[in-house]
Amino acid sequence: MTDNTFLADPALTIPKLLRRTVARFPDREAFRQFDYADNRWISVTWSQYHLEVMRWRRAFLAAGLRPGDRAAMLLTNSIDAVIFDQAALAAGLVPVPLHAIDTPGSSAYILGDSESRILVTSSRARWNAIHAAAAEEALANLGEVVLINDLADDDDAGVHVVGVEAWLARGNGIPDEVLPPEPAPEDLSGFIYTSGTTGRPKGVMLTHANLVANVRQISGRVDVDETDVYLSFLPFSHTFERTVAHYVALTHGAAMAFARSVAHIEADLAEVHPTLMCTVPRVLERIYQKLQLSLSKSSEHDQYVAAWAAEAGWRRFCRENGLPVEPSTRENLDETVLPILDEDVGAKVRAAFGGRFKAIFAGGASLNSTVARYFCAMGLPVRQVYGLTETSPIISFTGAQMNHPDCVGHPVADTEVRLGERDELQVRGPQVMKGYWKRPADTAAAFTPDGWFRTGDQADLADGGRVRIRGRIKEIIVTSTGEKIAPVDLEFAIQADPLFEQVFVCGENRPFICAIVVVQPELWKSICAEMELDPEAPETLTNRSMARLLLKRVRAAAKDFPSYGIPRSVAVVREPFTVENGLLTPTMKPRRKQILERWGALVEAIYAGHPTA
Repeated sequence: MTDNTFLADPALTIPKLLRRTVARFPDREAFRQFDYADNRWISVTWSQYHLEVMRWRRAFLAAGLRPGDRAAMLLTNSIDAVIFDQAALAAGLVPVPLHAIDTPGSSAYILGDSESRILVTSSRARWNAIHAAAAEEALANLGEVVLINDLADDDDAGVHVVGVEAWLARGNGIPDEVLPPEPAPEDLSGFIYTSGTTGRPKGVMLTHANLVANVRQISGRVDVDETDVYLSFLPFSHTFERTVAHYVALTHGAAMAFARSVAHIEADLAEVHPTLMCTVPRVLERIYQKLQLSLSKSSEHDQYVAAWAAEAGWRRFCRENGLPVEPSTRENLDETVLPILDEDVGAKVRAAFGGRFKAIFAGGASLNSTVARYFCAMGLPVRQVYGLTETSPIISFTGAQMNHPDCVGHPVADTEVRLGERDELQVRGPQVMKGYWKRPADTAAAFTPDGWFRTGDQADLADGGRVRIRGRIKEIIVTSTGEKIAPVDLEFAIQADPLFEQVFVCGENRPFICAIVVVQPELWKSICAEMELDPEAPETLTNRSMARLLLKRVRAAAKDFPSYGIPRSVAVVREPFTVENGLLTPTMKPRRKQILERWGALVEAIYAGHPTA
């Protein structure tokens, strides 16, 4: 077990943690990324990385930036991104990571709201788009834009645009002794922007003390050391990847490999063979759906064996984690057949994930129980975590033992939780934010009169102290008859049918629940062929026979819900919910308001045409 006693030092900051790791593991691999020019993975050691951090730190001073100034970054996960982050922190600056897939208008708003003095981004095209979308006053504080991949040296409406090498050269020759002192624990370590109720993002102010406390809390739940390798693909503009992956890896000297993209995850898993990874549920759900689709095309014998392996594997998981074991006529055979089933099925699933995982941290949204149970049954160490940007982010963390896939673990050390009105989870601990930037009213509203942070999530703490999240309070559907339905649980249940790739349910102030579904393309074509319908024809989506079939499958999947929670109508849409079309957040959670707006006419037609509406 890794010795974490050093993390108890109250004077620790992120730059101090980096310097400790560089001193201990100078020649070990720190970061790895794919070089498309040479078609190979390249890496840097901790000492090489630190040299670049110092080079950037000198350039920040040469650019006239001083402690407390905000420095914005718009880059995908990369070696450049983590160099920027650590150099800015060491210089006492406040990093402002922008969402790499956000709209130019939103990026411009964050630049203005944060009063950032510098922006580091990939290309002139990126900057041009932001500049075109920005209101004139939004960039009043911005003095310079540094481009990683383009050459430039000119002024753009009062903003100097320069290539990174020319910008870095300005710091050459600056001695270390004239650099500003490193920050103190109470100093800000970043503005992480999160959406507010007004629709405008709010800058969450986190301190070095907040982040170090959360690193200490996480390190108490998972054993990380210099032999570990993270695969990183979630954006650093979110605290989940930033803290649980980057800062925890940096603290313990673990290497981090940057995935080429979410679309390349399966290939990167096979090539990198990571031991640790942060993921959002949607990625696991997508891999699960692919596995199930492949299985549906296999022989009856293979399907039988796979089902038995999942059943027996789940019983093994329950025994290991103190959960009730579901009775079965075959459970007495588990000791004999499990090794065979695991070799035939489980080992192949684990191999698809690289074969070396000791923990996969799932967070950012609720994980479908069917998906979680399947991967746990296959021997994949999926451990759910829970938190918010405002809590650095971790509040609860599933340990290696007592894992329950329907829960998000026990509260981490030095963290108190309680239930408030409407069973809202409220929290108190050293990882809770300083407040919202320039939003005193919002900051005050985020806390109870006695100082507990309001999460906005409805929770249950009755399961042996484990935290079970029921859903966002503001997302609970209340029908016109007064019935309450948590939409996420219902959507997950419907998604257990492999035909339904994505599901959105609605019914706020309506007489019943309806579902909008995105279908799996291959299965959709197969069903249409059986019914002699054209899968591409718009009229197929409203065909009565198809509507009856879909409703039957939805009702079967949701059979364990009360009758008022089972959808009475289903509509198919062919456009998936994606980050690019604005229907998913950058961490792939559904944007419910936007989905409802996008398909508003369809929803109105459903209710207008239904006899019970």
